[in-house]
Amino acid sequence: MKNNIYDCLILGAGPAGLSAALYCARSNLKVALIDSFAIGGAPGNYCEIENYLGFKKIQGFELCEKFEEHIDEFNVEKFPYEEIKEVDLTSDIKKIKTQEREFSAKTVIIATGAKPKKLGIKGETENIGKGVSYCAVCDGAFYQDKIVTVIGGGNSALEEALYLTKFAKKVYLIHRRNDFRADEIVKERVKKNKKITLILDTIPIEIIANNKVEEIVIKNIKTEEEKKLKTDGVFPYIGIEPNSDLFFKQIKTDESGFILTDETMQTNLKGVYAIGDVRKTPLRQVITAVSDGAVAGVSSGKYIMKLKEETTKV
Repeated sequence: MKNNIYDCLILGAGPAGLSAALYCARSNLKVALIDSFAIGGAPGNYCEIENYLGFKKIQGFELCEKFEEHIDEFNVEKFPYEEIKEVDLTSDIKKIKTQEREFSAKTVIIATGAKPKKLGIKGETENIGKGVSYCAVCDGAFYQDKIVTVIGGGNSALEEALYLTKFAKKVYLIHRRNDFRADEIVKERVKKNKKITLILDTIPIEIIANNKVEEIVIKNIKTEEEKKLKTDGVFPYIGIEPNSDLFFKQIKTDESGFILTDETMQTNLKGVYAIGDVRKTPLRQVITAVSDGAVAGVSSGKYIMKLKEETTKV
């Protein structure tokens, strides 16, 4: 197993990780990116991004490609499709093990992002890939002229519901409250779209399937009335949970598992930073992830410089 020693290892190659890699590379650090999936992260699955400064509208994968092209100019080492198995972040030299190799680094930037929350209802887990999906961009085309159900009330839920109208003949949008948390401009688009039927003050109870999804049972939380809706697909967008399980025993998190950092993105461990959706932050957008990465990249560079100065003094 080859041992690679770096100034900085970045765990996660989404916008936050790519931005951190850029700033580390510009500080002349030896840096590498590790990700269990492709370079680019979750935004690669977004249909369109309309709130990234400088682009009135751009496809998610296109923006991610531009990010990657930028860091490639600095010859950042990339290790996609390598799942991290073990981490030791408490030592002066941090250790990261994947299935293929072991890495060592003076600093680590955690940019592992977050994953969709599950509804936790009967029929959900067993029907993933059989009508239950957490990615409209990935699976929307399978629902040409069919009926789909989106569950959630934030920007992601509403934007994915709008995207699904390109294929589906009807989109049910179910939300447990009587108003949405999304931006006003997105809410207006949803309300004006004739293919979308709003079902508010309602929660899902069960997904019914026979080899594939056929119905969803819903309940009005005010009247407690239950009813079934015929649907070919269910797309939950009820929030996210951090990909921080690997770090629980070493790094401080909040009660939901989001990593706590200071203003420099440093965790409770020296030389260990957390950025993007995996950390506790008031806003989770591509633009804030990129900002986090810039801060962490600079912070990592300053930390490495301080280590060198201390070594020189000795």
